[in-house]
Amino acid sequence: MVLVKTVSKEKPPFTVSDKVNQDVSVKMKNFRKCCGFLTISVLVVFMVSMVHIWFHRNEYFSFSISGFQSYITNLGQQEPIDDFKENSLAVSQRCIDWDKLQTASLPNLKYAKPSALQLPRTDVNILTPWLAPIIWEGTYNYDIINEQFKQGNYSIGLVVFAVKKYVQFLPEFLRTAELYFMVGHKVHYYVFTDQPEAVPNITLKTNRFLHVVESEPYKRWQDVSMQRMESIHQHISNQFYKEVDYLVCADSDMKFNDYVGVEILDELVATLHPAYYGTERNHFPYERRGVSEAYIPADEGDFYYMAAFYAGTVKGIYKMTQVCYDGIQKDRKKGVEAVWHEESHFNKYLVYHKPTKVLSPEYIWDNAMGNREILKKKRFIAVPKNHNEIRN
Repeated sequence: MVLVKTVSKEKPPFTVSDKVNQDVSVKMKNFRKCCGFLTISVLVVFMVSMVHIWFHRNEYFSFSISGFQSYITNLGQQEPIDDFKENSLAVSQRCIDWDKLQTASLPNLKYAKPSALQLPRTDVNILTPWLAPIIWEGTYNYDIINEQFKQGNYSIGLVVFAVKKYVQFLPEFLRTAELYFMVGHKVHYYVFTDQPEAVPNITLKTNRFLHVVESEPYKRWQDVSMQRMESIHQHISNQFYKEVDYLVCADSDMKFNDYVGVEILDELVATLHPAYYGTERNHFPYERRGVSEAYIPADEGDFYYMAAFYAGTVKGIYKMTQVCYDGIQKDRKKGVEAVWHEESHFNKYLVYHKPTKVLSPEYIWDNAMGNREILKKKRFIAVPKNHNEIRN
């Protein structure tokens, strides 16, 4: 029997220098871990910061991509999604280089001192209860507001529908618009018609542009009238917002008879109907049937407005036409037609969304109604015609 003796090797004694080396090694490992963590953190913060700066400086680009995607997604639908229409109408306000803003100042204008104690006119009302001005001749200084408007370098769109027999009024409408409408400012004429070849080829002044938009010739004139709300609404999101800041919508069977300028522009502007500007609300031809979306209760309403001439910012008109067209569509599904068609829905909207400026009957007048002493100007007037012959 052989005995095998196992000899174990003893560890050398643990010295102070070994202790120090071990501590240093542990600290180095911890240090490397901290450095690695800090490096990753710095890189993450740097990347986030760069992405934020890139999106901030390229906001218009990012909007364009999202807007284009929204447009493609909704192609063929009635209206674009909310993100697209809100961004498209507000992008210019968000892409401001605040460091390059300049203070605009008016030139040295010579004019009579205004009075804080005396009204410019006492024969007419010049202010609504919600503090919207009512525009009459003699209540404003055009030189001042025109110079203020020029500081913004704005563009104005004039929308007119000339369908079927109404195309015959286009030559006089456009001719007088070139003489009196927004003189000295950039203007885009948008002519909706079913007869593009009949649109006159007139000579336009500098910074005036004519766009012809094909429109469907509905059988009834009432349908042609009501369809205007949808057409304006759709073309705002597709075209108008890219080209103009304000829209003015007018009937084609009218003509400009005097200067119509920037005094008519604001967020939402409506014109007093020449037949009802002095009457009580119980005589207004509002839609009084509760079944219609245009219904207005007997104890509500401020004025009766005519849909033959109204204006506003692109966004203001977009909102109004959307609500009015929705009401028209709901009425159609119920087999109901408002008493004065789109004008009834227009008035319903203005009861609950007050206009920010109101135009006097100077901006819609029919000489067949005679003269009124309060009318110092007749700026936009009806062309004499046989309504039954034109509409049928």
